[in-house]
Order: sequence, then C-alpha cells, then structure tokens
Amino acid sequence: MNAPVNLPLSGWLILDKPRGMGSTQGVSAVKRVLRQNGYAKTKVGHGGTLDPLAEGVLPIALGEATKLAGRMLDASKIYEFTVKFGEETSTLDTEGEVVATSDVRPTLAEVEAVLPRFTGPIEQVPPAYSALKIGGQRAYDLARAGEVVELKARAVTIHQLSIRHPGAGRDPEPQAPCPDPMGPGLRRGDELCEEITLTAHVSKGTYIRSLARDIAYALGTCGHVTYLRRTKAGPFLQEQAISLDLLEETAKGRGLEHLLLPLEAGLDDIPALHLDQTSAQAVRQGRVLSDMPQSSGLYLAKLGSVPVALMEITDGTATVVRGFNLPDVAE
Repeated sequence: MNAPVNLPLSGWLILDKPRGMGSTQGVSAVKRVLRQNGYAKTKVGHGGTLDPLAEGVLPIALGEATKLAGRMLDASKIYEFTVKFGEETSTLDTEGEVVATSDVRPTLAEVEAVLPRFTGPIEQVPPAYSALKIGGQRAYDLARAGEVVELKARAVTIHQLSIRHPGAGRDPEPQAPCPDPMGPGLRRGDELCEEITLTAHVSKGTYIRSLARDIAYALGTCGHVTYLRRTKAGPFLQEQAISLDLLEETAKGRGLEHLLLPLEAGLDDIPALHLDQTSAQAVRQGRVLSDMPQSSGLYLAKLGSVPVALMEITDGTATVVRGFNLPDVAE
C-alpha cells in the first residue's frame, strides 16, 4: 500500500548520476520530482559530492535521513576510472586543455608494479580545479581566472587499488586489450598501454584525478582521467542505484516509497539498541538513559522497527547524538 503523499518521505534514494550532472543538480531533480507529483515538501540533501564528469552512485537523503548526510561524507568510496597516458590536462580530466605531453607508454607489468606505492596512507595534492577554498575563494574559480593555484598536500588512504582491465573500462562497451605495437608473441605484461582502467577503494577526501596524475608521473609519463564511475558510497552499491527516468516514472504513480531505502540503511555498521515505550519516550525528549548493560560505543536506538535516535553509550550512560522525528514512535 502506498504511503500517504501528504507526509514527508524519509529515507534514501540512490541515484545513478549521469555524466554532466552535478550533485546539487541531482538534489534539485529529486525536489522537482517530489513537487510535480504532489508529495509533501521534503528536505533533500546528498551524501557526498560527485564531480559532473563522474557518474554512478549518488546517495540522496530525504527527510530525517538528511541528519545522516554528514556521516556519508566521512564514508569510504569505490571508483572505477580510466587513465589515458601521454597527455595531462589543466583539469586532469577531459574538460581541460592539454598542458603536457609525453611519448612514454608504460607496460602492463610496470603499471602493476607501481600500484603498491599508491596503496595505504599516502599524501596527494588536490587538483587546481577543485572546490577547495583558498582565501575564501574556490580553487576552480581562481584557476579559471588564470591564477596560479597552489594547494597543500593532504593525507588520504587508498584501501585497495587494482587493475580492472588494461583497456577502456566503460560498461557495457567492449574492453579492448592494450595495443600491441610490437607484434604477437609478447608475454602478459610486456604490452604497452595507451590507457588503463583501475578500481580504487579510497577514504574521504581522495581525489581520483590526482591519483591518476600521480600514477602517470610514477610511470615516467603523464595522464588524465577519461572515465570515472563511483560504484560504492559508504554502504550503498551501484546495484541499488536508479536512473532519473525510473525516478520520474515511479513518482508519477505515487510509488516512490517502493524505491526508498530506509533511514537505517545508511547505518549498516551501527548496532541496534532496542527500547521499550518508556525509554523511547525519554529518548525523544532528549533525556539520558542510565545503567545500560551494553559496551561503550555508538548505537541506533529503535522502538520496534522504527529508528528513534543515534545514541552514544559511555560507561553505561546513553546520550542522544541525533534524534529522529519519525511517525509511530512512542507518543
């Protein structure tokens, strides 16, 4: 049965963001769909910026789930990206002008050998064309104005880095192997790569364009990103992502709640703390719960199946970190 459209929705819509759309445009598109199809005014936010030239998983938080959007910003992400060797651009992707070239092409074996250097804790300099602020101004605004942008290196963590395919990695296009200019009979790893597609599981704050640039440098050449797709953001997978077309079509039938993931889907790593009616009411009023037997840590307090609050237990005392105003909680 469909939920009443006069109540704001709460939960997650996982968009498969198309290339060319910004994250804030994705939020605006969801707001427009809700408005045009008679849904109650709902707060909408996103759980992590995705460059316009990137595609893939963009978590959109609705209603009470927007209170968890900040946690999503801290979550790790997984990307697939293609590096084209021999040309570096001003933006480190296909949008910029070529600023450096190289005739050097790495072999597959050389690429495999260099990846461990970029796995684990590393430091990287963000791209000049980024949203970071310098003296109150966005770096990309300064760069577009022709100013020299100097950003400091920052610490990030590359949890895993591997070769997805030694050719272009755009699904569902066929993936050709690295060119073989030296003729048949080469051993695997001896062929030269014009481009290569990698998979990276990275911490928050990692710039894939910078990672691609630095890998190319380490291989004695230069390069830029020609394809970038986010396949996982926090707990959300690309298999859960929906297109804007499906979103709009479903909303016309007032069935968006069937696409909506519950608020707690963004908290899959948080253990549940089950409350009774009296305790739930106390938590909703912001009161502290004492003499809790659970070990110290963060918990999702629930009354039945309904999330009540995020709570921190310290030495048996539970305090509210973030309360949720969802229906059917103890009144």
